[in-house]
Amino acid sequence: MRLGYSVSHGAVIGDVARNLGIDVVSGEGVGNETVIGDVTLPLDAPRWMIEAAVLRLLAPKHILFLCVANSARSQMGEGIARSMASEAVRISSAGSEPTVVHPQAINALSEVGIDISGHASSEAINVEGTVDAVITLCAEEVCPAWLEPAWRLHWGLSDPAHSGDTLDQEVTAFRAVRDELIRRLTVLFLGTCE
Repeated sequence: MRLGYSVSHGAVIGDVARNLGIDVVSGEGVGNETVIGDVTLPLDAPRWMIEAAVLRLLAPKHILFLCVANSARSQMGEGIARSMASEAVRISSAGSEPTVVHPQAINALSEVGIDISGHASSEAINVEGTVDAVITLCAEEVCPAWLEPAWRLHWGLSDPAHSGDTLDQEVTAFRAVRDELIRRLTVLFLGTCE
C-alpha cells in the first residue's frame, strides 16, 4: 500500500498504519500536502482525519460502531454511516451493556434528515458476519473490546446522555456529537475534508 504524505504527517501516518496492521507505508506528498488514496488532507489534519482517510483506502465491507450502551454515539454513528456509505458496505452498531436508543439521538439525527427511530440497541456478541473495521466511541468509560480480527479506530467522544443539568445542555451535546460524527464520516465515506 502506498501512502503519500508530508513530513509533518509522516510519524502520525506511520503510527496509524501500524495500529491498523498495514505493513508498508511509503510515498511522497504533493508539495506540502498529504494524499491518502483519493483524500488530500490539510497540513493541520488531526489524527482522526488521517485514520478516516487510511480506513477509506482499506475499503472495509463491514464497519461496526461500538460503545457501552449502544444508545447514543454508536447509534448515531450507524445512522450517519448508513446515510453516506454505498450499499456494498454493511454498517452495524453494538454495545457491551446495551440499553435503548436514546430519544435525543433520534431527535438529533432527525434534524438532519436521518431516521433511526426503528433502531434497537444490540449486544456486541450478537453482531453477525465478519467485521472488517471497528470504531469505538467511548470517552469517559472503558470501551468494549472486539476480540475478532478487525481494523480498529478509537474516536473517543463524550457521552451526550450525561452532559449537563438541563435539557438544553443535553440537546446541545447530542448535536455536537452528531456534527462531529458527520465531519469524521464524511472523510471516511465521501473522501472530503471540511
